[in-house]
Order: sequence, then structure tokens, then C-alpha cells
Amino acid sequence: MRKFDVSKIADALREMAVDVNRNLSEGQVDALKHALARETSPLGKQIIRRIIDNAASARDSKLPVCQDTGTAVVFIDIGQEVQLVGGSLREAVDGATAAAYRDGLLRMSVVGDPLERENTGTNAPAVLHTRVVPGDRVTLSFMAKGAGCENMSRMKMLRPSDGEEGIIDFVVETVVESDGGACPPLVLGIGLGGDFEQVAILAKRALLRHPLGAPGEPGHIAALEKKILDAVNATGIGPMGMGGGVTALAAHIEAAPTHIASLPVAVNLDCHAHRARTAVL
Repeated sequence: MRKFDVSKIADALREMAVDVNRNLSEGQVDALKHALARETSPLGKQIIRRIIDNAASARDSKLPVCQDTGTAVVFIDIGQEVQLVGGSLREAVDGATAAAYRDGLLRMSVVGDPLERENTGTNAPAVLHTRVVPGDRVTLSFMAKGAGCENMSRMKMLRPSDGEEGIIDFVVETVVESDGGACPPLVLGIGLGGDFEQVAILAKRALLRHPLGAPGEPGHIAALEKKILDAVNATGIGPMGMGGGVTALAAHIEAAPTHIASLPVAVNLDCHAHRARTAVL
């Protein structure tokens, strides 16, 4: 059994939370440069150039790449041969979140109650997902998730008979309804299968794949990712909803077994300021 102090998770999380708000996810800038080469709309090209310039400015000035520094979303995979010591994992995560957002001069965006709307002043609590996996390592992932794209995300319980066509139609419908509100070019996190709550987590986890655009498992899922990306880019919504051929940069799917009578689908949109990090501790 490997004893692992939760302070190590807190230290890594503080660093990741600040860094990811100043430097986009792995492969994001390269994907934007490739999109610039593909975009045919003059205005679309101009928008992508400004997004790339903004990313460089944020990196050089050590300022946030976007004013919405997001909800802190944390995934922790804990090896079953790991014993966490040194205190509460939840307190370590929330303390690290508060420290990162305070010291990194990041905007505090979390309210403690969805109706009373009083800001917590710390950007905590974080949204925390944990799971037990084989091994003696801890895998920590952090995502800064802005509200513009999160608010445009959707899930639906399709019929199994809807098949691939129904999945593609639902993803395209979600993107079209968001128009420019999710700040395209988008990254699409798509969950398939599981049940009502699992499919939403699958969609959020799909956004953690790196580098951006790396295909999923070879076969029908990877082929479906390409079909979805092509269909979304055929909508003509374009960068920031101003028209063009690049509405999305990547489509990532995470799938799970499901009931014989179900086909759950969730679409978690992420904006052009895609901010996620993963580290193995």
C-alpha cells in the first residue's frame, strides 16, 4: 500500500489551476492554427487570428486567457493500492482551489446557493469527481469551465433505434441552438451510453483527452467522432458565430455500456479557450 499525502494533490492542483488559465490545453493553439489555414471566411480568419494572439498575450503577460476563469472541475482517479493520508481530500481540493484563484488573480465565479446567488469569494467548492482504479498512482485532472459554453450543453435519452443518425442530429442541434453563445470554435465533449447521470460525466471527461483532436479507440467510435465534426462544421456557424467553415476544432466521445432500451447522449460544449490539464502523481 502506497501512502499518499493529500497535500501533494493540493500542491499540484494549485499549480494546474493557475497555469491552465494562462496557457491553453495541449494542442489547442496548434488546432487553432490549423483551423486558420482551413477557414475560408475573411472575418472568420480575422477572429481566429485574434484568438491566437490573445492566447500568446495571456501566456506572455501571465494573465488569464479569458475573463471567465470558470468553475473548477476536478477529476481524481485513485489507485486502489493508494492510501490517502494527511487530512480530508475534499478540504485539500477546495483549499487549493481557493488559493489558486486568489494568488493567480482569477475571477471568483461560484455562488454558494443557486437561488440566493451569494458569491463564496473563493471560487470553491470545486466540482469533484473521484473513482477508484487499479494501481498505486493518483491521476489528477483540472478543468476551468466557463459558463457561456457550459450553459449551452445538453443531454437527451434517445431511443436505440435513433442510432448514429440520431446522435449526430442531436449534437448538431445542440451546436446550432448555441449559435455563437458558446464562443466557437468549439471543443465537443460527447458522452454515449451509461445512464442519466453517467452520460453527463462521460461528456465532461471526454474534454480531458489530450492532445486535442487525438482520436478515440479505433473503430466505429473514432469514425463517429469524424462524422460529428464534419457535420458540425457544415453548419456554417463559424468562429464566434460570425459565419465560416470552422465551428468546432475537435469532437471527443467517451462511451459506456447501457440498457437495452436506452441510448443516452450528452454534449458538453467547451469554447475556444479550452483549459484542461492532467498529471499522474
